[in-house]
Amino acid sequence: MTSAAATAAFSLLSDELRADPDDDVTVTAEGLAVKGSLFAFLLDDDLVVALPAARAADLVTRDVATAHPSDAPAGGSWVRIDALDLWSELASEAHTFVGEPAVGRQS
Repeated sequence: MTSAAATAAFSLLSDELRADPDDDVTVTAEGLAVKGSLFAFLLDDDLVVALPAARAADLVTRDVATAHPSDAPAGGSWVRIDALDLWSELASEAHTFVGEPAVGRQS
């Protein structure tokens, strides 16, 4: 069950990420999406984000995040972040990772 504090923090994060219309962030029933692809969502009191596999593994190794078993974008992994002070930074990284076109596409 998600706490009121986590819900409020996710709402603030959503507002922050949607502030720039050029970033194409939308709030869906599942979480935050960019160009139609999910990049972050709230699960219990944790923020779950899609990051490049190497970055996700590093965060898990340093006990900053825990792995979240689920299908992630190509070359990526989902991780759970419980530290609210890291949500903005890691959600922004996830937005960039999921929102950027793959190398060789749209170029």
